[in-house]
Amino acid sequence: MHVIYFILAATALMSGIMVVIQGHPVRSALFLILNFFALAGIYLLSHAEFIAAIQIIVYAGAIMVLFLFVIMLLNLRQPEEGGEQLHLAQKLGGVVLAGATAGLIVYSFTKIKLPAGKEMVAGFGGTEAIAKSLFTDYLLPFEITSILLLVAVVGAVILAKRMN
Repeated sequence: MHVIYFILAATALMSGIMVVIQGHPVRSALFLILNFFALAGIYLLSHAEFIAAIQIIVYAGAIMVLFLFVIMLLNLRQPEEGGEQLHLAQKLGGVVLAGATAGLIVYSFTKIKLPAGKEMVAGFGGTEAIAKSLFTDYLLPFEITSILLLVAVVGAVILAKRMN
């Protein structure tokens, strides 16, 4: 199980890096999908089945379709060679920000103690725990969100009918 976790973590890390350094936007989006699936696998290993399913359905499905739609709508192509070169100040700023982020991550891991194994909350990420929390503590925000989504759908239908 630990081997699978490290394989999924390495996949998530490498695909995340490829999202950032990839020049072609569609390939970058495909690496992002791979990253989402690796994260879903990590959630499954953590016994958070519901969160893993939502990760795949919402992010790898709906959000990525939206990203690819925007990429195709904007007609983004691979940048031309030598078109835009980074200045020395931009490169230095990137290195400084990356170092600061790495330092913050190391500091966080040394100061914060996360629960692991048997210390985890019973049912964490399971359907029952999420439903109980959603329909007791967060009922009002859940209902407001559902009304806003309904208004958005009705507005989209009205706008689509006007265009015809």
